Amino acid sequence: MNDLLPFLVVGVTTGSIYGLAAMGLVLTYKTSGIFNFAHGAIAALAAYAFYDLTTLRGLPWPVALLLAAVVLPPVLAVSLERMARGLAGASVTMKIVATVGLQLAITGALMAHYGAAGLPFPTFLPVDTVTVSGVHVGIDQLISASVAAAGAAAFFLFFRLSSLGVRMRAVVDDPDLLELTGTSAFAVRSWAWLIGSWFAAISGILLAPQIGLDALLLTLLVVQAYGAAAVGMFASLPLTYAGGLLIGVLAAFATTIAAGSQALAGLPPAVPFLVLFVVLLVAGRSRLADAGTHRPAPVSAPLLTPRATRGFAVAATVLAAAVPLLAGPRLPVYANALVFLLIFTSLYLLVRISGQVSLAHAALVAVGSATFSHLAVGAGLPWLLAVLLAGAAAVPVGAVVAIPAIRLSGLFLALATFGFGLLLERLLYRSGVMFGATGTLPAARPEHFSSDTAFYYVLLAFAAGGMVLVAAVTRSRLGRLLRAMADSPTSLATLGAGINVTRVTVFCVSAFIAGIAGALHASVSQSATGTPFTAYASLTWLAVLVLFSVARSAAPVLAALFLTVAPAYSSSDTAVDWMPVLFGLGAMLVALHEASARPRTTTGDGTAGASSRARERIGAPSAARERLQAAAGRAGGRAGPDTGRLRVGRPRQQGDTR
Repeated sequence: MNDLLPFLVVGVTTGSIYGLAAMGLVLTYKTSGIFNFAHGAIAALAAYAFYDLTTLRGLPWPVALLLAAVVLPPVLAVSLERMARGLAGASVTMKIVATVGLQLAITGALMAHYGAAGLPFPTFLPVDTVTVSGVHVGIDQLISASVAAAGAAAFFLFFRLSSLGVRMRAVVDDPDLLELTGTSAFAVRSWAWLIGSWFAAISGILLAPQIGLDALLLTLLVVQAYGAAAVGMFASLPLTYAGGLLIGVLAAFATTIAAGSQALAGLPPAVPFLVLFVVLLVAGRSRLADAGTHRPAPVSAPLLTPRATRGFAVAATVLAAAVPLLAGPRLPVYANALVFLLIFTSLYLLVRISGQVSLAHAALVAVGSATFSHLAVGAGLPWLLAVLLAGAAAVPVGAVVAIPAIRLSGLFLALATFGFGLLLERLLYRSGVMFGATGTLPAARPEHFSSDTAFYYVLLAFAAGGMVLVAAVTRSRLGRLLRAMADSPTSLATLGAGINVTRVTVFCVSAFIAGIAGALHASVSQSATGTPFTAYASLTWLAVLVLFSVARSAAPVLAALFLTVAPAYSSSDTAVDWMPVLFGLGAMLVALHEASARPRTTTGDGTAGASSRARERIGAPSAARERLQAAAGRAGGRAGPDTGRLRVGRPRQQGDTR
């Protein structure tokens, strides 16, 4: 037992910080309906601000801590609240894209300005150790755990005892009715964003001394708070904090299991995402409801429709065929663009046509890349057969990714697929199943098409075939079902259509194309590696695709060109470094524009109808008064039937009226 005590101490220290970050995340989600994927980026921004003020500008650490953890969060909170207001009533997809874009913008700006390499974080807490139950514990660890625990306790008491806490709970139940009492829902939400930003900033500053200053790593570490939020069912603050402790302890104990085992080396960092994935699957959509009302995702035009895109298709084909004559030494860049055209085409089918949000797409491409190397080089299969089998190998993985789509929807589907992609990256990328301990496998081009020019035309044929396949799918009965599912899954189910079969089918078709793209990517570079296919890449691809969504069917082409070709023509490395910021901000602006351009006349289940205020004014004033009284009762501490309320005590059991 004494051998496990050090791991318990480490687990409680980090877990308490995860719990603190997760509580702020749950608060902003339940009060605004926006799940902030940029929560980790805010933590990283605060940590870099502290580093800049102390190391680069020479300010005393108390002053730097005050500016980074107290003054900076209100500035961020104002911007976040304005963004949340702009996204009110938007589709779940657009809400996800907006915060993902913000995360890319902040993280990209930090990496472009300070560099991608990690930096030493200034030590500002005492590093001496004390002995607790025979275990040497750092004073900085004790302080970090104490600050997080005190923050969580103060958070809980704030909601139970303060008038602002009661109003925050009321704004979760019904913001319109809260407005009728004379309380500004905008002011309440602003305070919620402020508290959430404070917690994120404190979490980042407390975590940075343990891992160093690395923008991407720090962002993903705070992402582990997603698992803690899932344990609390994205509603209960005490359970959320307990979930953070649980994840920290499990991850610490996993290091003892993984010690000396190459196959299990990725288990400790994968624990939070394993918890996230399992909890979401077990809970299912019956216990998880998206906060706030929202519209369904917009239904895009079919890919390569004759009227809308025939001219573009002809012009693009002619230009693509002439690229080897015009590109010169940049021909490999255009070859890579054709691979990404396939990737974006498969993602377009999934996100823009069927309305399913998947953040594990890079993992599917990685599966195709690794499988191709094992088959073409390891087993010696013919090149074309290895490519097709690589696509087929990604299909069952796509079916596994589709399991959350059956059990979940909206935000929770995105979180589950994101957790699955991170699991695959942490557990299997460096295993013999995929890329091996070195992370890189050999790959080859077809025997008679090994030159850059000949192989370019092979890639062009695959890209054209992938787009034709998606065009055929969208114009078939399956395509009509996909567009209907994106518009209203409930209505489609009432017509007797097999909605679960439809979901699984579209994930499998998308995975097949993504797997082939992975095989071609390995063949282009003549090596297969998982480095380009991280979970962070999935976020970037989604943002870039949405950035060009205004082009509808041409979006995959423009996204591939902008992501791969545009940097090759940039004369400045600085401009290339800042391109992720452009991707993120562009995607965020597109999401905000799409949210503001559509009338808010849809109920929360995706069916058209009048707004709640209009219904109350037209036909049910007495019902409105009853709802106001019920909301007032819930704000005072009595539980009501609304499943969206923020819980600050024990979870309500069936039949419990207290």
